[in-house]
Amino acid sequence: MDLVKVIPNRLHMFRFPIGQAYLWQDGEALTLIDAGNRRSAAPIEAAVRSLGLSPERLERVVLTHCHRDHVGAAGELAARWGARVLAHRLDAPVIRGELPVPEPVLLDWEIPLYAHGLTVPEAPPTPVDGELEDGDEPGFGDGAYVVHAPGHTDGSIGVHLPRHGVLFTGDCVAAVGPVMLGVFNVDRARAVDSFRRLAALAPSTACFGHGDPLTADTAAALAKAAADTPAG
Repeated sequence: MDLVKVIPNRLHMFRFPIGQAYLWQDGEALTLIDAGNRRSAAPIEAAVRSLGLSPERLERVVLTHCHRDHVGAAGELAARWGARVLAHRLDAPVIRGELPVPEPVLLDWEIPLYAHGLTVPEAPPTPVDGELEDGDEPGFGDGAYVVHAPGHTDGSIGVHLPRHGVLFTGDCVAAVGPVMLGVFNVDRARAVDSFRRLAALAPSTACFGHGDPLTADTAAALAKAAADTPAG
């Protein structure tokens, strides 16, 4: 796992072989946005300590959607440190193991990528302590709020921190190469609409589920990519 500084003393990225998670700091209080795969708890804890922070101050884990590379370690981290796990109402039953993970509608070029993604170990059923809706405030980042961004999954979300100009897009948007619509969508048309809604927030920093964060000319890059993505 790689530890990447995004905003000094505020935001770090944990990069895994597939997928990534983010640590947000409000002083000593910590929030994790996504949680990597089921083997990620120990590396995340070690990285938090390497920053001179205490994992005991982890207050919440906000899950952007239900896929195994994002939720795998959430339950272990929450149980170990007393954090609350938060996810959108529509993905919460999948995360709990009550419903199956929805199958995406794959484009031809996505098929081998999807097979590679399935090499990530399956996530265990994970308790969800709070179910989120569009516009909810999870309680960090000086007014962070949830942006429902369906299409990748029904309950995919972005998290916007307007006072800091930061947007977590989950897998609705990717930056593995150019900024682009995320892959493996259950409903591409809705995903494109969500991409455009997120881009309209015009953040100065965008943090993706896959790919390096964007910290320069961010709003313009998102707007152009969203406008250039065909609908449906």
